[in-house]
Amino acid sequence: MGTAETVPGVSGGTVALVVGVYDTAIGSASRLVTGARLALADLPRGRGFSRAAREFRQVPWGLIVPLLLGMFAALVLMAGLVEGWVEDQPVQSRALFFGLVLASLWVPFSLAARAPRADGATGPWRAGEVLLALLGAVAAFVIVSLPPGEVEATPPIIVAAAAIAVSALVLPGLSGSFLLLTFGLYETTLSAVNDRDFGYLGLFALGALLGLASFVKLMQWLLDHRQRVTLVVLTGVVAGCLRALWPWQDEDRALLAPDEHLGAAIGFGVLGFVVVAAFAVAEHRAKKRREAAAVRAVEGHTGGGRHRAGAPTP
Repeated sequence: MGTAETVPGVSGGTVALVVGVYDTAIGSASRLVTGARLALADLPRGRGFSRAAREFRQVPWGLIVPLLLGMFAALVLMAGLVEGWVEDQPVQSRALFFGLVLASLWVPFSLAARAPRADGATGPWRAGEVLLALLGAVAAFVIVSLPPGEVEATPPIIVAAAAIAVSALVLPGLSGSFLLLTFGLYETTLSAVNDRDFGYLGLFALGALLGLASFVKLMQWLLDHRQRVTLVVLTGVVAGCLRALWPWQDEDRALLAPDEHLGAAIGFGVLGFVVVAAFAVAEHRAKKRREAAAVRAVEGHTGGGRHRAGAPTP
């Protein structure tokens, strides 16, 4: 996820969906935001830390701590490498990420099909849901078509840009790095990471916290109360954002016909697709094994209980 966030056009949220940690990450972030808010409200009034601690205890730290450490390490270690590769090999790098994101479309698509509708039923997409996904795709397509800009990196601009970019981390399909590129702050931010510019990074972290606090609660509510509709829209958004990863485009993001490096682009695109498809298949099989083990455990417990009670074993 950390490496993905250094690449314009690739979303860390998409990676979280593919590897199956998206819901947990959003729920944990929501708990952390609520806990921090309660601590800030209760401690100055002498009400103690109990309400905040209750929220913090519900965070699965065994997952979240390694996840955050991995993201931070990737941001620090990969920023320079990814920046150089994207600049030196733009066609090949975009082709690789196009294949990655194209394969990842299956994840929100299939999750939406399994999510319940308003009436509690599940099943294939309906015509209205397809239309809703198309609207999401069009909106994302328009956003990622905006030409790159250039703004002065003043403290208010840095905080605002970070708040918007980190919201894209929560939203699969939309890339925070791509939004920074649109604002004209992508290279400045990567340079700050590489040069350890802690003044800039502190302002960026402040904006990121503000963005998370304002957006993550919304996503948590949508996933809790409008899960199917949310996943349908996310599928459309991820599809629309593929426009940003078309391998051949000019500096103003105008799409071009395939010309040079066609063979390499196809190869990298297929490689990216296969990598994500392998992750998805492995996760699906692991989930099936976990479900089968849970069923066997329940059946064994029930059978053992009946046997001890003198009832015939089924």
